Amino acid sequence: MRTAQHALPTPALPLVVPLAAALTVVLALTGCTGSEDGGETAVDATNLSLPEAGPDIAPAPEPAPIAPEDAEEYEDSPEQPFQDVATSPLSTFSADVDTASYSNLRRQVNQGVRPEGVRIEELVNYFDYDYPAPTPGAEHPFTVTTEVAAAPWNPEHQLAMIGVQATEAIPTSEGNNIVFLLDVSGSMDEPNKLPLLAESFALLVEQLGEDDRVSIVTYAGDDRVVADSVPGSEHGVLVDHLRSLRAGGSTGGAAGLATAYELAEKNFVEGGNNRVILATDGDFNVGPATPQELTELVEAERESGVSVSVLGFGMGNLKDSTMEAIADHGNGNYAYIDTLAEARKVLVDEFGSTMFVVAQDLKVQVELNPARVGSYRLVGYDNRRLEDEEFADDARDAGDVGAGHSVTAFYELVPAGSGDAETTDLTYSDRQVGTSDDFMTVHVRYKEPGGTESTQVDFPVEADALTATPSADFAFASAVAELGLLASGSAYRGDADLDAVRERAADSLGADPYGLRAEFVELVDAYPR
Repeated sequence: MRTAQHALPTPALPLVVPLAAALTVVLALTGCTGSEDGGETAVDATNLSLPEAGPDIAPAPEPAPIAPEDAEEYEDSPEQPFQDVATSPLSTFSADVDTASYSNLRRQVNQGVRPEGVRIEELVNYFDYDYPAPTPGAEHPFTVTTEVAAAPWNPEHQLAMIGVQATEAIPTSEGNNIVFLLDVSGSMDEPNKLPLLAESFALLVEQLGEDDRVSIVTYAGDDRVVADSVPGSEHGVLVDHLRSLRAGGSTGGAAGLATAYELAEKNFVEGGNNRVILATDGDFNVGPATPQELTELVEAERESGVSVSVLGFGMGNLKDSTMEAIADHGNGNYAYIDTLAEARKVLVDEFGSTMFVVAQDLKVQVELNPARVGSYRLVGYDNRRLEDEEFADDARDAGDVGAGHSVTAFYELVPAGSGDAETTDLTYSDRQVGTSDDFMTVHVRYKEPGGTESTQVDFPVEADALTATPSADFAFASAVAELGLLASGSAYRGDADLDAVRERAADSLGADPYGLRAEFVELVDAYPR
């Protein structure tokens, strides 16, 4: 087999102060640990038990009835059908650094309810993969790895994997200016909401130092500044603030966002990391509350250089669609926290990738070769697809990739001449097929952090990317994607099967330093059959 590994060299990035080095991790939510002494805390235990798998394969049970006013809300984006290469040779999408869908799926499976809000790319990107990172002094802050093999759920088709791996080098040695924007409304008055939130942010505080500044804003019926530019080294003061929070009242999230932005801009660190971290169940019910209203607010503010990351908590009234929209339009990322272990993964292990952007507005455009591919389908990224002309439009916002983060995408390919691909006889034009045996070319555009003009880099996926023995990363990631096809009820799931998912995942655990791949196998065992 051959796995194509495209490494791109760039100017050496500035040295990082010890604090920043301690913070470096991956936003894909790719690693977690237990408590330091190996024991399990009360919050760690929340939602960790897995129901026993049933003996037969059957549809997942309907969720327990929920009062309409407490219903969870998810965006329903139509999945992409197969596209004919003869008429649609380009496929364009924005990088997605969110991973909330996986931990939310895990929570739903553990509760024994039918999964909702399944975004396949977020399931796949939850895990870490052994893609080669850029070498020191690389020209570009990422590499691209490609691999093609038979599609596990349709052996007559092929599956192409594209992996983008960002550098782990943090691009600044300046301090962090962070505003914790915390929902303390009545809907947060549950053990898996405000108490878990407080302990989660306490983990983050322990990573900060004297060069960092932390502000805390709470909101319910109104918003309140609890702390303003407190040195990150004041761990005790900050943790006391967090643990003294109490829930009650309505939810005026938009006013809280405005106050958080004001604080972040007042304490702005030039060349540093300026970010609001919003923690909520997303149930805004006072003032602007719809995803469109809130995204207009964050879009107006993102030019200030302040980004917004969103952490979702709780269940029953979780407004996933609102939180994802805020993060996507605020140059941030969205994670769902269901346990303290997940909080440690996001806020400690992966803090560097959450906080420090190394490639801004990263877009991918895949150009398919009609001599090799008859039709194709991008798996997932249903609300991340872009118009082809938006690829070169530097005004079009796209996903920002953090230090050490990886982004993985799959294309299901129907080989040319297989008879499965649609054919179109064009009356007024004729496109001549070239002689190249490449599968495709991957074009990547990105901006330097804070930049306004993008750079394009191209990576041909040649014939020898095809292998009969795919790598462990390909095998595991495709197993996660296959579970996503089943969980989302995809019309293109083919012969997808839970037993096949489990076997392939169990056979490709690799080093698995945090046990996340092994946990996925347990999740497949627990999945309702």
